[in-house]
Amino acid sequence: MNEQQRARRPGGRSARVGAQVHQAVTELISERGYGNFTVGEVAARAGVADSSIYRRWGGLEALLSDVALTRLDARSPMPDTGSLAGDLRTYAAQVAREITGPDGPAVLHLAVALAGTGPQGAQARDALRTERTGQLQSMLDRARDRGESAPDALTVLDHVLAPMYIRVLFGMGPLTPEYVEGLVDRLL
Repeated sequence: MNEQQRARRPGGRSARVGAQVHQAVTELISERGYGNFTVGEVAARAGVADSSIYRRWGGLEALLSDVALTRLDARSPMPDTGSLAGDLRTYAAQVAREITGPDGPAVLHLAVALAGTGPQGAQARDALRTERTGQLQSMLDRARDRGESAPDALTVLDHVLAPMYIRVLFGMGPLTPEYVEGLVDRLL
């Protein structure tokens, strides 16, 4: 196989290493919580050299942000149902499933923990927030393009996502479909 063929091959070792590292981070957060492990421990759990993690992510905070964003994108992609109400209901249900699933609370705690980790953590947190808010904004812009009245992204965060996050973080009851739909209904 020549170099050009190798470069075009999807997945491969790089994707496998990334998946192993992401899984190791998720497991360590579930077991120990945020801030109770090192890059070396992630590398050992993933079966890779710690230099591979530093080369690819630069540090623990950037890695943690990447893990959180990748999980959100994979499990809660921005829907396009043809209406804002449908998009918001679908998105809210996806987020509720993600944050209450087996690894959901760990990833949610990770996102919260990034808020207080100094300059590098702040950069990672800001990148995560900017990326996710931009994706949410694209859903709202599509609704406006269809002629629908749409709230701003911060209003969606305040009225739909924040209440779900608080319930999960503080163990304040289940995120039933009725509860999640009620959040969207009150927003609209």
